[in-house]
Amino acid sequence: METAAISSLIGQTLEQDIEELFEEHHQLVCRTAYSITGRVEDAEDVLQMLFVKLMQRGLPRGFHKNPKGYLYRAAVNASLDLIRARNRRSAVEAANPLSLGDSLGSDERENLFIDRLRSALTKLKPRAVEILVLHYKFDYTDAEIAKMLGTSRGAVAINLYRSRARLKRLLRLV
Repeated sequence: METAAISSLIGQTLEQDIEELFEEHHQLVCRTAYSITGRVEDAEDVLQMLFVKLMQRGLPRGFHKNPKGYLYRAAVNASLDLIRARNRRSAVEAANPLSLGDSLGSDERENLFIDRLRSALTKLKPRAVEILVLHYKFDYTDAEIAKMLGTSRGAVAINLYRSRARLKRLLRLV
């Protein structure tokens, strides 16, 4: 059944549906985007972009089965896209910025590492980033993540293990 048909059956418009979704889930989307981008402005851009797209395109089929999971996944994907776009625009340094060693202060080294980490995250599959963020940023257990993403606890554990290993390799290369 189409979203418009569902909304008309319960007497709501798409705008009312989107408004209710925004009220209920905007903090999740912002926290997720911020945890990946590291910037409040970017998190707000992701939030706005995501809900504008929902207004323009309507709610996708099956959305109401797991709106939290859909919005979380959309926030991760939009955040990764934003970082990729930023990386394409920025000039790539030929030398490893951490090779500057002691000439950088600890805050500068930490910021460079965080930038490298964000860049490495863009090279992982979105599902891997979702699971890493849920586990390490929001402290969800494997079982909670599995329930949220509709998969098994074992699949989450394996994905975490493989994603950490890949992330370590990527950080050595960057």
